[in-house]
Amino acid sequence: MIDLSAVQAQDDDDYIRSLVNCAMKYRCIAVIPLPSRIALVRELLGEDSDILLGGAIGFPSGGQTTAAKVFETQEQFQMGCREMDMVINISKLISGRHEEVLDDIRSVVETCNGVPLKVILECHYLSESQILKGCDLCIDAGANWVKTGTGWAKTGATFDNVSLIKAHVGDAIGVKAAGGVRDLETVLGMYQRGVRRFGVGLKSGIKILEQAYAIPDGVLDISLLNQEHDNQDRQEIDGDY
Repeated sequence: MIDLSAVQAQDDDDYIRSLVNCAMKYRCIAVIPLPSRIALVRELLGEDSDILLGGAIGFPSGGQTTAAKVFETQEQFQMGCREMDMVINISKLISGRHEEVLDDIRSVVETCNGVPLKVILECHYLSESQILKGCDLCIDAGANWVKTGTGWAKTGATFDNVSLIKAHVGDAIGVKAAGGVRDLETVLGMYQRGVRRFGVGLKSGIKILEQAYAIPDGVLDISLLNQEHDNQDRQEIDGDY
């Protein structure tokens, strides 16, 4: 369920090599670099087809024109990307230009032509009503996932945000948490709240995965994560995790 991301401006070759090594060691589902670094990630992944190469569309602001996002999508698909993470037009969403935002997402969905698309809301800048409207637009446009953040903003993946999103969307669209997922406890708490994909950087990814592998039997019973527990109950079963 973990996507390892190299989407910060300062993520250099050494960082990307370490990220891909981590993904291959722990069998993460995807690696997502910035567009100009796709070729390096593809080279490093080699014949390891089980790890998806992901594309980053409209990073980090979502303010590109729709035509630019469509071109990015086409180019990155041709470069081998098998999933796309696209930043919604944050400014237009906040401004209430909902039809324009819908057309923006839908154009990328159509360009993906079946390749899964995750749409990033960047919740840090949005009110609750704007988050919910963004979710509706993602569903109406045919996106596969709604995602909390890029990792560039101060926050994104909070328990409140993912609970709000999941309660609103139900099973109509997948929920991915990114922007503040830094330890196994957070992953498990967000899984309980309906998150099924997590976007993290190298440092957090290593920490989460090492915490998981340090548990002799792993996550003892994954079905526990689907149950509703209050804080006291979670503390009581924490040792089983």
